[in-house]
Amino acid sequence: MARDRARLGCQSRVKPVNAVVRILMSRQSIDRLAASVSALMGPRPHELISFEDAVASHRTDADVAFLSREVTGTSTKHEIHPALQQVYELLRHSAGLQWLHIHSAGADRQIYLDLMAKGVRLSTSSGANAQVVATVALAGILALARRFPLLWAEQQTRQWIPMMGARMPRDLPGQTAAIVGWGPIGQKLGSLLQALGMHVVAVRQQTQAQAVAGSGVEMVGFSDWHQVLPKTDWLVLACPLTATTRQLVNAPALALLPAGAHLINVARGEVVDEPALVAALQSGRLGGAFLDVFAHEPLPRESALWTLPQVMVTPHAAGHSDGNEGRVAQMFLENLRCWADGLPLRNRVS
Repeated sequence: MARDRARLGCQSRVKPVNAVVRILMSRQSIDRLAASVSALMGPRPHELISFEDAVASHRTDADVAFLSREVTGTSTKHEIHPALQQVYELLRHSAGLQWLHIHSAGADRQIYLDLMAKGVRLSTSSGANAQVVATVALAGILALARRFPLLWAEQQTRQWIPMMGARMPRDLPGQTAAIVGWGPIGQKLGSLLQALGMHVVAVRQQTQAQAVAGSGVEMVGFSDWHQVLPKTDWLVLACPLTATTRQLVNAPALALLPAGAHLINVARGEVVDEPALVAALQSGRLGGAFLDVFAHEPLPRESALWTLPQVMVTPHAAGHSDGNEGRVAQMFLENLRCWADGLPLRNRVS
């Protein structure tokens, strides 16, 4: 049994088996998951503590914490609401905290970096919303390819202008999409684009270009990715924010794209040099962009990106869907089983 679970990829137990395990989560999560947690923990003593009660009573004795979507709420990593800041401070002062599971796939918020620096293990929900994000990115590509922003603007002014001449959309089959990041989102999107007849190039963390046997996907390392840009019609960002990817799409990279190319960003805003992107769009060199993430969130009202006619802006919503809550909760429960059984955590951030 232990060998089977180890093969699944699950963290070593650090408390004696008879010690009370204190698990911190929202009241909403406790209501949903209490029975499942009890079943997983079995006879091992445990206590479920809500963030709300812990903040009110200044309890900092948790061993495990589950940060679900309703806890972060409408805060962004740039603008943190007071209630979430209280949760962050609680976590920072929980000296015995051993493991935190988060609802997102990205782990670049400062609080996560701070906790990991103190030795807290962090696991993400990578893959929970991969299908959702991939289909949103696909929707952005289809909308821009069929000039929906232009058509929508003309609808508002009741203009009937046939799509002819310079307005004629290009066929997607045969066009090239370079997907930066080949995790669950990139892979699912790659399959969708291949089904449309597009050529897919995956840019990933490796030193040599290679192809995946039978996949038809061309693989390129970050060191060689500039060679791909001149033939890229659709540059899709689906990568984590790292030292390698920060400001990856800068003015020189944008200049290498062919005239009329498009940018899709469902990764992190900091992957793009935003002023350089605005300049490329304003000059007309870029055909358009679908942007779900930004250098600062919420996107400032004065940003030119709001009003550029060939740009679609969404409020970091590509991963939102009514099924995500259940998928994230299931990932936490699977990891809780691993943690309790002394097996490695899935999706642990190293």
